[in-house]
Amino acid sequence: MEHRLIMGAANQYRTWRIPATGVADDGRERWPDNDRRRLAWAIDESIRKWDTKIHHPFHLHQADRWYKTLPPAEMLPRNEALGGYIFVCNNETMQEDLRRQLFGLPQKYKDSVRAITPGLPLFLYNYTAHQLHGVYQAISFGGSNIDPTAWEDKKCRGESRFPAQVRIRIKKKCKPLEEDAFRPILYHYDGPKFRLQLSVPEALALLDLFEVEEA
Repeated sequence: MEHRLIMGAANQYRTWRIPATGVADDGRERWPDNDRRRLAWAIDESIRKWDTKIHHPFHLHQADRWYKTLPPAEMLPRNEALGGYIFVCNNETMQEDLRRQLFGLPQKYKDSVRAITPGLPLFLYNYTAHQLHGVYQAISFGGSNIDPTAWEDKKCRGESRFPAQVRIRIKKKCKPLEEDAFRPILYHYDGPKFRLQLSVPEALALLDLFEVEEA
């Protein structure tokens, strides 16, 4: 299983990343040239890093910058690249997530979410229904208050309750996964809590699981 994930990672990574360059770019035709270059560089650099890691599985490439707003248990190890991300919702906020095509998390996740680049596989965990929904794809860089009117704080007008945000699209609408199916893939800490950042093998395993459920 691990060998298949490593060998398939490069092709799947390109499948997810490269089309997203066009998606993000087409939606932002008025982007300044330096932002366009930043987007293109991020995609190329991500693919280059994973080409290196796939061909040299034990090579520890230079780690991406990880921010210190989360405890270590909630962050990927420094020698692992971000392969995907799980956002969290309930029955009430899920509809707004999908209507706005925007995912968000509380303030403490803002620096973690900034590691998201266009094309990254995303998933949505509904903790009310205990189901994982997918498959989604980032079409923007992760940022802070991309839309401050989303999930507006009733006590502080103009401020979002979930300012760590990223714009998304539905990559493939799949049947949601039940907890007993997807939890064994995830890294757990502090009892039932699981890490929202996904390594590449974790993200690919979830993608495989959604494919199996659809078959």
